[in-house]
Amino acid sequence: MDDTYEGFVASRAQSLLRYGYVLSGNPHDAADLVQDALIKLRGAWPRVINKRDPEGYVRTTMARQHISLWRRTRRETLTDLVPEGSYTDPVPSDDLLWRALAELPRRQRAVLVLRYYEVLSDEEIAAQLGISRGTVRSQASRALEKLRRTWSPAVMEGSTR
Repeated sequence: MDDTYEGFVASRAQSLLRYGYVLSGNPHDAADLVQDALIKLRGAWPRVINKRDPEGYVRTTMARQHISLWRRTRRETLTDLVPEGSYTDPVPSDDLLWRALAELPRRQRAVLVLRYYEVLSDEEIAAQLGISRGTVRSQASRALEKLRRTWSPAVMEGSTR
């Protein structure tokens, strides 16, 4: 192993570039990852060389940079189109399901609606209803068992079931 920064870069640059390509899937982004990681390595060289693992440092830095970039860019997409003005739920395709839900006790129905329609966790449901997490789970289990006994999905026209 070369103990100089320049020697390390000269000997490991191609390997790091391949690693960057595997991370990003793009040669240009790979080169950016390598360049940014090597800049950070230069500033930390005395500390990193004492631990005898500069390549591990660079690879970890590259992976973290790639994840950070991915998190920043996946959150929003710019568009010049204005979003639609309103939304209405589609008419339920199976009235029997809604009738079966209406026949459930209030707490069981509330737990199912919060879990599957509002997509809340058991902890959030418990907090909202003022009950324990175990009660949420038992009420959901009982409600689903009742639904399984009283309702079966409507078969779509033309489907084989």
